[in-house]
Amino acid sequence: MQDNATEVTAAGIARLAGVGRAAVSNWRRRHADFPKPVGGTEASPSFALAEVEAWLRHQGKLAEVPLRERVWQQLAGHPEGPAAALAHVGCVLLLIHDRPTVWLEVGAGSDERLAALLPAALEQVTVPRFGRVQAERGVHAEVGAEPPSAVNRPVTVNTPDVVSGGSAAPRTLNTPNEPNTPNAPRTPHLPNAPSVPAALAVPLPTGPELLPSVPLLRGAAELAAELGARQTFEFLLGRHLDANSRQFTPTPTELARLMADLAGPTRTVLDPACGTGALLRALDTRPGMEFHAQDSAPELAVLTALRLALHGRATVRAAVGDSLRADAFPRLRADTVLCHPPFNERNWGHDELAYDPRWEYGFPARAESELAWVQHALARLRDGGTAVLLMPPATASRRSGRRIRADLLRRGALRAVVALPVGAAPPYNIPLHLWVLRRPEKAPGRPEVLLADAGQFAGEGRGGPDWQAVRDVVLDTWWAHDRDGTLPERPGLARSVPVIELLDDDVDLAPARHLPPPAAADGAEQLAAVRECLDETLRLTTGLTPSPATTERPVRWPLTTVGELARGSALVMRAGGNGGHARVPVLTDHDVLAGTGPSGTLPETDEEAVLTEAGDVVVPVLGGGSVVRVVDGATVGAVLGRNLVLLRPDPAALDPWFLAGFLRGTANNRQASSYASTATRLDVRRLQLPRLPLDEQRRYGARFRALDEFERALRHAGRLGDQLVRGMYDGLTDGTVPPG
Repeated sequence: MQDNATEVTAAGIARLAGVGRAAVSNWRRRHADFPKPVGGTEASPSFALAEVEAWLRHQGKLAEVPLRERVWQQLAGHPEGPAAALAHVGCVLLLIHDRPTVWLEVGAGSDERLAALLPAALEQVTVPRFGRVQAERGVHAEVGAEPPSAVNRPVTVNTPDVVSGGSAAPRTLNTPNEPNTPNAPRTPHLPNAPSVPAALAVPLPTGPELLPSVPLLRGAAELAAELGARQTFEFLLGRHLDANSRQFTPTPTELARLMADLAGPTRTVLDPACGTGALLRALDTRPGMEFHAQDSAPELAVLTALRLALHGRATVRAAVGDSLRADAFPRLRADTVLCHPPFNERNWGHDELAYDPRWEYGFPARAESELAWVQHALARLRDGGTAVLLMPPATASRRSGRRIRADLLRRGALRAVVALPVGAAPPYNIPLHLWVLRRPEKAPGRPEVLLADAGQFAGEGRGGPDWQAVRDVVLDTWWAHDRDGTLPERPGLARSVPVIELLDDDVDLAPARHLPPPAAADGAEQLAAVRECLDETLRLTTGLTPSPATTERPVRWPLTTVGELARGSALVMRAGGNGGHARVPVLTDHDVLAGTGPSGTLPETDEEAVLTEAGDVVVPVLGGGSVVRVVDGATVGAVLGRNLVLLRPDPAALDPWFLAGFLRGTANNRQASSYASTATRLDVRRLQLPRLPLDEQRRYGARFRALDEFERALRHAGRLGDQLVRGMYDGLTDGTVPPG
């Protein structure tokens, strides 16, 4: 009965059956027994998952729903929403991970019995791993502190005896990590701190709350038996984040690793704006480590806690609330703070936090929320502790923040500013900065601050930067500067700047304004080499230029479509997915349009990825452009990205270059396209091509291949021309190239 509460949309039905959404619409029109909508809207109805699954099986359109897809659809269609369902799943996966025998005990029997027994079983793993966050006036209740009177009373609840399976009996629960003694010292009162309600880090769901989730929980447990508890949670979390990408600002995995490496070895870590826990998860977990996380979104704080608990054996303390207004860890003195704070927040608490003791370096202006996060991070560090924050570039130069920047420099708190390449993190069109800070242990002598610029390692298009090159430059320069207190100049890359040079009227910390230009040695020779390469490419394009056609009247062939060829097994048609594999590049739609190599990434999941093979034909479905690409040595083995369709022709029936060439026809694309208010979408199945013998296909294919080589040569010539023009401008303006 509870399984019927899970709803699925038409898009979900299409994924279950492995078809397009148009097929689902056809089924609804043609089959009177197709399940009726149970929710949603008229434009986007939803259906009961169990009814849909039964109908698909009865029609022979589905032999068996893949377990991963079934669990995901149950989670996505949960009555309480996917975030609440994912929290329930995470708690059960933690129980399976830590105490599998307890799960086997409570999982036997009816759904009602499981829902009744689970809360007490979950308490056995969540409280020891997470503790409870009890707070009043912004104070985190720790060992030895008396809880506020409102929560200092023992709580009596009726819970079944999980081990024996006996009947419910009253028992008393005392708050972990807080002694239930009347003489415990009282937590100090912090003035001007907003009130924070008491909260459990990971709220324990009740039996009635868990009952609608029981089919999902059983499915997740079955999936964990295949993949493991940690991998199951990562798969479902990745799907959830991808399905709601506009609601989250992710920290890319490579950037999170770089920030963790900049911080160095650590034991106690805080992320005061944790999101989904990407920064804390990037750390190498060791026994004895302590993770502290806080986020203003309750669902994110819970998911972070569960994710970290499944990731390792570190102690996890997670809290809900705005860290600036309602700090849950005011007594914490961490070794490390990692933070990707929200940018450009004007409503960060400027009015109510004017006298907060955290503003050691100056009260931030209303427009300087990032400098409030910087000082919050420094306030939570032990002496000598390190903080690494991702910052917008404007924070390094806005006049409203110059006094705070100056004091950070004078007192030796700001140790490095690193400019990242464009595309390192959202917003992808801006070169963000990393700030490395350290809480001063003593007054500095003649301090220097490291300014580094990794902007030259930006990747083409949306593929992201060359992360290996970024890591090599940033970590090498930081480690050398941190070890010696200074760094020999690296033109165009890094420089240790004496603080006194930066303390002018602007206190501008943008690295590019203080770095010497790249070494100009052999600049003219390099430009000459570029020009020679351009000359050679232009000669090549001359040889490849196609001769004009001689046929005056168009030829009329019998036509077929890609859909008919797929049904006749002349080709296999696959769509790009939402998951990838570690260290396997992803061929994106931008790569196909730009003619570049695979440059993208996708969340690592256990979803089967589509890998390209030599001779495959790849077609973008968005944008309205007539561009098609035949997979060659540069793209073979890549994962097929989103918004791409792969056609794998049977070599005995279809020549791949013949197929690709005719699919690029402008009229062909126009008749196969549909139009929305903001985008054009190509229905690849409707693309047409002539029915020709294989020998004739190869003749056309050879000509299409020559055209492709000509197009690539033109692109290469364009890039060389851009490089030559840019180099000439730079050489003339910096004096390395004379006007003559």
